[in-house]
Amino acid sequence: MTPMSIRVLRLGQRYVRDDRTLTHLCLVSRAMGAECIYLEDAEKDVTATLEEVNRTWGGDFQAVLGRPWREVIREAKREGRHVIHLTMYGMPIQEAIVQLRELDKVLLVVGGPKVPGKMYHEADFNVAVTSQPHSEVAALAIALHEIQSGEELKRAFEKSKLRILPSPRGKKVVEN
Repeated sequence: MTPMSIRVLRLGQRYVRDDRTLTHLCLVSRAMGAECIYLEDAEKDVTATLEEVNRTWGGDFQAVLGRPWREVIREAKREGRHVIHLTMYGMPIQEAIVQLRELDKVLLVVGGPKVPGKMYHEADFNVAVTSQPHSEVAALAIALHEIQSGEELKRAFEKSKLRILPSPRGKKVVEN
């Protein structure tokens, strides 16, 4: 079975207090199977951290900066991607998951500050992991896990310098 092609779009940026959240969105996207994340704006520290993680732990995940969200969505639709907007106002993921798992190319959209109303109409699916206030990082992780039926947890990263050996106690890291 060919793995699903997944990309992530983060809407907006809350300046000053948001770099840690952006970094976590990037790390979760990378670790759980996405190819890239589109960020309208981010500090260089965010992309530098991601580049260092790729060098050390493998993979070629990218953060694409400076593209307006509507342009990213238009391009995704031209490529045949389905746009899945993660929002607490959407349909419960457990009701949409069978349909979502059948897709082969998706763009997952997570909001930061106030999401433009237009986004709800641009999306092919408005999906909620819960209908309570929560973190966009948690919503992204749960959605990636559910959409891929947990297969992302088996993924191996190419060109890693380090690899963790699972251990019931302590930390075991080996060089590749």
